[in-house]
Formats: sequence, C-alpha cells, structure tokens
Amino acid sequence: MTTLLVFIVVVLLAIAVWQLTKIFDLTQIGANVNDTQVANDNDNKVNGYLMFAFLIFIYITTIWCVLYYGHFPLLSDSASEHGPLVDNLMIISLVLIFFVQTITQALLHYFAFKYRGKQGQKALYYADNNKLEVIWSSIPAVVLAGLILYGLYAWNNIMFVEKEQEQDAIVIELYAQQFKWEARYSGPDNVLGKANVRYIEGVNNLGVDLADPNAQDDFTASELHIPKGKRIIFRMRSQDVLHSAYMPHFRAQMNCVPGMVTQFSFTPTMTTAEMRERPAMIEKVANINAIRAQKSQKLIAKGEAALEPYTFDYLLLCNKICGASHYNMQMKVVVDTPEDYKKWLADKQTIVSAYAASKASEEPKENVVPAAVDTTKTTNTEAVVAVVTKK
Repeated sequence: MTTLLVFIVVVLLAIAVWQLTKIFDLTQIGANVNDTQVANDNDNKVNGYLMFAFLIFIYITTIWCVLYYGHFPLLSDSASEHGPLVDNLMIISLVLIFFVQTITQALLHYFAFKYRGKQGQKALYYADNNKLEVIWSSIPAVVLAGLILYGLYAWNNIMFVEKEQEQDAIVIELYAQQFKWEARYSGPDNVLGKANVRYIEGVNNLGVDLADPNAQDDFTASELHIPKGKRIIFRMRSQDVLHSAYMPHFRAQMNCVPGMVTQFSFTPTMTTAEMRERPAMIEKVANINAIRAQKSQKLIAKGEAALEPYTFDYLLLCNKICGASHYNMQMKVVVDTPEDYKKWLADKQTIVSAYAASKASEEPKENVVPAAVDTTKTTNTEAVVAVVTKK
C-alpha cells in the first residue's frame, strides 16, 4: 500500500512539473511561442464535459458512501439527556451542508461547461450588482445566524446546571496526565477536597490537599462508574499538557487545562447493558468481531496470539494530540443501574472505612491523616487506601 501511494505521489509530481513547464512556455514573449499549447474550442469543449464527468463522480461517491456507511450508528446512539439535542443540531447542519453542496457543485460544473471559451466570445462584465450582493450575503447570514442561535441554546441547556440539580448531582473529578485518566469521587459528603499539583508526592499522585476535611472521604478509581438517570458533574484537571475529556456516546467533551479546573455535566440515560442490547450495536459488534476473526487467522498462522473478541464499552478518551501514547489514553466508563451503582459505591466506601480503621489502630489518632483513597490496585475490589502520617 505504501509503495502504491509513493508511486501515485511521484506521478502527480511529474504531471505538475510538466504543466509548470507548459505554463512557463506560454509566458514567454517572442516568435518562438508554441501556439499548439493554446487551448482551442475543442479543448474547451472536452474540458467542459470532463467537468460534468467529475460532477457525476462526486454524486456517485456521495450516494455510495451513504448507502455503504449509513447503517453504522453515528447519530442515533446517544446515551445522555442532552444527546438528542446535539444530534439534532448535527443533523440540521449536515442536511444544510449537503443541500448547499449539491446545488453549488451542480451550478459550478454547469457554468464551467455553458460558459466555456469560444472563438470570438467575450465575457459579460458586471462592475457591481446590488441585488445579487444582497441575496448571496443575506441568505448565508440568516442561515448561519439561525445555526449559531440554536447552538447557543443547546450549549446553554447543556452547561447550565440549576442549584437544585447541583445539590442532587454526583461530583467526580477527571484527572488527566500523560497518558492515563484517574477518577476521584467526592465520597459521602459529595464535596471534592482541594487539590494542587504542588501537593503531588509519593502516593498522593493527584495532589490532594490532605489538610482539607472534604478530602478525607475522597477515593479514586481506574474504572469510571456512574448511575443511570442521575446528573453527574465532572470537574477536570490536567497535570501536564492540554488534554480533552471526550465521551462520544454521551456527547460530552471538555478541555482539561493545566492550572485550572473545567467542568461538564450530563445525565446518563442508558446503562452499558442496555446499549449492548440495541440492535444497531449488536450488528456493529458482530461486524467488528468478523474482522477480528479474519485477522486472528493470519496471526495464528504466524504463530502469534489471536485477538480477543470485542465487547462494547463506553469510553473516556483524550481528544487532543497530547503526545506519543495519545491513542492509548482511555478509561472504561460503566453506566450502572442506580441499585448496582449503590452496591459498587458501598463496596468502595467499606474498603475505605476498613483500611482507615486498621491504620488508626496502628498509629496514634492525632498522627494519622487519611488522604485520597486510591481504588485502583487490588485484585478483588481494586482498592487501596493511601494514608499519610504527620511528621
């Protein structure tokens, strides 16, 4: 494939050089100009028909892409309350773009043929036409203004969180660093403890302020669990470079900027299990596994391990090119039923309490300050509590 691409590039470069030499020849003034390189009526006619052929090629390619790729779930798999609003805005934009592109391309190629160069024909020149100027300026302005206003309406509905909703929401911090994510839960008090990169030391890799009482019940997780039907408020930080927290199925994206805290919130509407049972997702997973099975046969023939079957999971991705391992910066997101989420949360809080109690029995109480809890290490519960002892 690489060899073919290199060959195509070399051919195109050769054609470009050839055309440049012809242009240079035409620019020379004198008796030695080669008049055979000047386009005549037949050349213009041929180029006009070629423009029509290219127009047909564009439309055939567009129709083929819609028929071939249109069955994939692209704008019908949102799993958040604001998802349909974002999808509607996207669909409206795509329809408008498709409509304008179809008309403008047809007119462009038609005029290129109709008004092709002919012997003795002169172009009609308009110095200005106020009526045309108003028409082709006002129509795009009105359409774009409508899109912008709808976009602002959608953005305000997504970003504005009422006080009642905020009080009842779950607060989770998404901490970005090259090249992984960590989620810090606010614990029973639903208030995240203060944090700063200057506090990063040893096991306190999130820079949590250990003197802040609100940080005492915080815990971290390598797998992001959120409940269906509950508003989640994400507070986002970055340790090193600019990242972007992107959760495509929830139509959520927000930059993670070093030195500041950004925020995004949404309400999940579909559990992981429910999304896996959707017909479109079942078909998509089957197609992916069919491709992986073919690749596995080639790997096995080489004596290598086969690919594991693909199972759908929501993902938290980084949507900024943040370094060499950017492609691998992702975290699994699990949307539980409210009952399953409470059970998962209770298990984590039990571990926090048990570990803190064991540490408290080993050291004098006044010398022990529990730090943010890291629930990413152990096998059964994936939880380890980090405790920092005062000096």
